[in-house]
Amino acid sequence: MVYVGIDVAKDKHDCFIVNSEGEVLYDVFTIQNNITSFEDLLFKIKTAEQNPDKVKVGLEATGHYSCNILGFLKNVGLETIVINPLYTSLSRKSMTLRKTQTDKVDARTIANMIMSDVSLKPYSDKLYHNEDLKSLTRYRFDKVSQRAKLKQSISRLVNILFPELETLVSTLHGKAIYALLSEFPSAQHIASANLKHLTHLLDSASKGRFKRASADKIRETARHSIGLYLPAKSLELKHTIKLIYELNEEVAEIEAEIKKIMDAIDSPILSIPGIGMNIGAIIISEIGDFFRFDSPDKILAFAGCSPSTYQSGQLFSSHAKMEKRGSRYLRWALLNAAAYVCNWEPDFSAYLAKKRAEGKHYYVALSHVAKKLVRLLYHLETTGEIYQPKMSS
Repeated sequence: MVYVGIDVAKDKHDCFIVNSEGEVLYDVFTIQNNITSFEDLLFKIKTAEQNPDKVKVGLEATGHYSCNILGFLKNVGLETIVINPLYTSLSRKSMTLRKTQTDKVDARTIANMIMSDVSLKPYSDKLYHNEDLKSLTRYRFDKVSQRAKLKQSISRLVNILFPELETLVSTLHGKAIYALLSEFPSAQHIASANLKHLTHLLDSASKGRFKRASADKIRETARHSIGLYLPAKSLELKHTIKLIYELNEEVAEIEAEIKKIMDAIDSPILSIPGIGMNIGAIIISEIGDFFRFDSPDKILAFAGCSPSTYQSGQLFSSHAKMEKRGSRYLRWALLNAAAYVCNWEPDFSAYLAKKRAEGKHYYVALSHVAKKLVRLLYHLETTGEIYQPKMSS
């Protein structure tokens, strides 16, 4: 076998090629991040071993920097192993007591790791084709987070400009209220508005839920409001609402693309009550190929949901905290999915109640539900079965 270790960087990659006897075939050399250098690497690999089945390539998971070289290696049919950088760091430290970290050392470390660790699994075609879904779900996650922050800004600005409005409506973030504040961004603006126009605006935006009486009450309250008249804050409010509208359109477009991919995947985990398209897509995209995990516990560790362990001599930690060292997107999706499933599935709801009865904090109990859910997800994905709710007796 021939082993290739690649330390990935932004503009260049350091490579090291060795065979299973430990003979260095190509000592550390640098290639640029371009097609000519990629082909030069491929030439060296083929010179070392013509049969691609006898070649293993390893590189660190370095986000978008590794995308191009990884895509090239997959397209030319080379088995490629993507390694967690934390694992590489621990392996490097285990080899020497000296504090040394260079790209050349990392390239050698990666090659030695894939040579000695048979548990490392190759980057599968399923993972490769799953990158689009992962990009879309993470992009949506960030957009939704931006929108949430903007909504917090809306609440803050309304509290300055027209604090009483919040007591008159069920939410500040409905279409009718956004339409109102876009045109009348302060209590003073609303107080001087024509009642007929105000009624038509609210009625149209709310599809008939806000009638003349509601418009009249809002205007009358505005006339006695303690809200300040600050043109700069009013302008900020209008622009913030505009940004939220734009983000709504972007999120809808992203979700449409996610749905296309999820429809093609047709994952059985969507048969679980409470797991919708978007959370299901995050789980699928972050885990990727379920078959690369030997057990559900490995998925929990990958998500950073496993409890940390501390033991020294006779001392054992009795309050182990969640590790939180894996994919934060997956961890968020699993915990939220667990909460939603508890609302829809009596078996999970009863399990949550059982853990709460044991004296566990809600979020600790929810993490136990997430572990139970992961076992179910693993079973459905590896068997292809559709979820069948337990029939109540």
